[in-house]
Amino acid sequence: MIKVWFITGCSTGFGRYLAQAALQKGDKVVVTARKPADIQDIVDGYPDTAIAVKLDVTQPADITSSVQQAVEKFGRIDVLVNNAGIGYFGAIEESEDEEVRRMFEINFFGLANMTKEVLPIMRKQRSGHVVNVSSIGGLVSFPAVGFYNATKYAVDGLSESLAKETAHLGIKVTIVAPSGFRTDWAGRSANNSKIEIEDYAETAGKNKNSIRGYSGNQPGDPVKAAEAIIKAVESENPPLRLLLGAGALRGARNKIMELQRDIDAWEEVTVGADSPKQ
Repeated sequence: MIKVWFITGCSTGFGRYLAQAALQKGDKVVVTARKPADIQDIVDGYPDTAIAVKLDVTQPADITSSVQQAVEKFGRIDVLVNNAGIGYFGAIEESEDEEVRRMFEINFFGLANMTKEVLPIMRKQRSGHVVNVSSIGGLVSFPAVGFYNATKYAVDGLSESLAKETAHLGIKVTIVAPSGFRTDWAGRSANNSKIEIEDYAETAGKNKNSIRGYSGNQPGDPVKAAEAIIKAVESENPPLRLLLGAGALRGARNKIMELQRDIDAWEEVTVGADSPKQ
């Protein structure tokens, strides 16, 4: 069955590769970006199955207009991929409020508002798949990206709740949690805090420099990531959380072990917090 995809943030990274892969396999794609000129090359070869649409996920009017254009062109939306996002580097104490709030507007509120706009269409269809591109940083936290982690933890929490709210309506939800991939995330798509505190040089500073220095050389292949996302969407039983990359797998398993260790060590105190009602 041919699917209609609506993908946010297609100018670079996962969004671009995913749009290309879906079109190549014969699906229809609403390809979006803040500047449509940046994505025109993706749709040029697919006049009947692709449209380039202007979308800034922080602008409610853009969200409404882009979804209307999608329905006018293709009549439905089968897969919403919330991919648009940015990064930001700085220790918690170093982080600038304006930059943090901007990141939340894009990474979380933009995603949430896009989802709310598309859900009525999927409810009417009694089918659909919401794919939220999060990060292993939505499950495991790292120094220098604490507020970025916070946006992705929020995405994960929203997604898990959404999955439980919509399963009976035929709407599926998948959280994509990549580790390091060769995209622009650690390059031009992420700003640094202008504040640097020497006391954080060995923690946040060290990790920030490591991530920046690794940009372009990460092990993750975005073409293979796009193929993995399509495979999950086409699966009869797609995962709630799709880890991508060996680093993501390592991080998730370490997190499980850490949780288990603390849960077991403090089990008596945990259970002791309950008491019978007098």
